[in-house]
Amino acid sequence: MFGIVIEYDFSGDEAEWQEAIDTFTGQIDADDRLRGRFSYQCNVSNDGGGRIHIGHWDQEETLKHLQGQPYFADFSEKVKKFSGGGPKATGFKRLGGTEGVL
Repeated sequence: MFGIVIEYDFSGDEAEWQEAIDTFTGQIDADDRLRGRFSYQCNVSNDGGGRIHIGHWDQEETLKHLQGQPYFADFSEKVKKFSGGGPKATGFKRLGGTEGVL
């Protein structure tokens, strides 16, 4: 399992941010090639301003498929705008953990 954590501060229009998140996650859910192979979560930090996005995927080909979609490029530009120029992104490879998913 592979993943990424994307972090940035956001102080803009909450409705615009939420619409971008809902659109992107809806497009992922509608993509048959990603169903069950890619997951994405968007979170607000306890301070209310920080944003934390977490993506997981099964193999590099899954990520390449996502990155090749027009909706991915559109969302990436929005995140860049929301973050004020570029978020902090940290990729990772999962080595272990619990089985439970909430």
